[in-house]
Amino acid sequence: MSKKNSLSRRKKQYEFDLQREKQEKEKAAKKLQAKKNNMKVDGSGKKKKGGGGFQVGKKKVKTKLTAAAKAKASQAMDLDK
Repeated sequence: MSKKNSLSRRKKQYEFDLQREKQEKEKAAKKLQAKKNNMKVDGSGKKKKGGGGFQVGKKKVKTKLTAAAKAKASQAMDLDK
């Protein structure tokens, strides 16, 4: 028999491959567990800052009106009626 095909070499290689697969599975399981732990929702986390607006392009669109804008809008509504 050639050196490549000897029984002892094949057996060692087979055992090595099994051990490597086992380690890879354990590593993947650990990674998955860590990912699950990170995905848990915790209510005490940071709250999002930025009141009353959302970004559109480079301009911020305000969703809450100031007092002056409210007065102006109500005056415009009165004119429509």
